[in-house]
Amino acid sequence: MNPHPLSTATQKEKIMPAKSKAQQRAAGAALSAKRGETRVSELQRASKQMYDSMTEEELEDYASTDRKGLPEKVDGDD
Repeated sequence: MNPHPLSTATQKEKIMPAKSKAQQRAAGAALSAKRGETRVSELQRASKQMYDSMTEEELEDYASTDRKGLPEKVDGDD
């Protein structure tokens, strides 16, 4: 029996999209650093925290969120 009852597709759907344009941009910067396209030392605040705590796949989901209709910031954005 599978110890994880949720399929991989269902687990992926549980990843939350960015809730603001600021989160989407920070995720893009962190993703760039994860891929080696940007120096980690160039990251600041939220993007540095995202780089340290999220996988490349999670960052891709956040960074690929459509910005249309998103607020510039939400409470808690750095």
